[in-house]
Amino acid sequence: MKKKISLLGSTGSIGTQVLEVAQFLNMEVVALAANENINILELQARKFKPELVCVFNEALYKNFKNRVSDCFFKVVSGMEGLCEVASLNSANLVVNAVVGTKGLMPTIAAIDFKKDLAMANKESLVICGGLIVEKAKQNGIKILPIDSEHSAIFQCLEQNNRSSVSKIFLTASGGPFFGKTKLELEKVSVEQALNHPNWKMGKKISVDSATLMNKGLELIEACCLFGVAPSLIEIVVHPQSLLHSAVAYDDGAVIGQFGLPDMRMPIQLALTWPKRVGSLVEPFSFVNCGNLSFFKPDYETFGCLKHCIRAAEAKGLMPCVLHAANEQAVELFLNGKIKFLQIEELISRAIEFGIEKLKIKNSNFSLEEVFKTIKTVQSFVKDLTKS
Repeated sequence: MKKKISLLGSTGSIGTQVLEVAQFLNMEVVALAANENINILELQARKFKPELVCVFNEALYKNFKNRVSDCFFKVVSGMEGLCEVASLNSANLVVNAVVGTKGLMPTIAAIDFKKDLAMANKESLVICGGLIVEKAKQNGIKILPIDSEHSAIFQCLEQNNRSSVSKIFLTASGGPFFGKTKLELEKVSVEQALNHPNWKMGKKISVDSATLMNKGLELIEACCLFGVAPSLIEIVVHPQSLLHSAVAYDDGAVIGQFGLPDMRMPIQLALTWPKRVGSLVEPFSFVNCGNLSFFKPDYETFGCLKHCIRAAEAKGLMPCVLHAANEQAVELFLNGKIKFLQIEELISRAIEFGIEKLKIKNSNFSLEEVFKTIKTVQSFVKDLTKS
């Protein structure tokens, strides 16, 4: 069956690379969605000629619609529009490259309409991964990871007996501040936090990589995607970003996936799976890759990792509390309202708030409870910075 793609988050770092790969593979893009970069969105829409385009930012909807009045695609807006893109009848693969909480409802819409999902929106799985995975099973749809680490784990597990897995090694580049002390991080600027040594990413994920929060969120995501306990996952700092993750088995064998730090590789696998075809990515060479090094994370300097492990072990709505606090804290940092190290401090206080005041449930919970928790926690974090 020819892949027909609905792409959410088309103007972001992942989204633009998805379109590059889709064009290379001669795949049809039937729907596009973006938040506010309507200049790039217009260029994409005119080039790929989809059936449907969503401008999530409703204030920009009329402007965009007027600019493309000579085109034949339908233009929608807001969360309703995102969900319409995710459930478009003609699409058979939904790529969710939206950043943050707004990726949750279109994820659920895609599953409800039995669309296979290529997931780059880790927040959905962090917020309520159990609910999403269970829905996917009930509807018989596949969730294909786009994150390079989860794509690597997915490949290392493929066709192997998962009950024989003894450990999953989740690799981390270490971010721009690998080896730094807390004292050295006290005066970190936004520009420094966004300067990742290996990957070109959006602002939110770049800051998350600098705090190592991103790796903690990926641990929670891995627990959901692969049905494993946090204790089975070991985070390993690998500054070269050439081993994307590995899986150890009971017999002592370790299977790892190597490749250059190029997101087009895991993107392409998600678009073509179960097939593999030639790609735009430069071939990997062991001879030319230089020395590879591996280190234990510094859990004291990068305390966000500890909070993520704690949330993963607590389960229930605690990962939702963690995500909400981090999303709000990163926004405050990017806007110059707090210092870099305050991100972790605010998350720590939000977790204690979740335990003491919200009486977080560790069992089943509704989407209504999820959104209520996010709103409450983000208001709590904002209020902390006002005093």
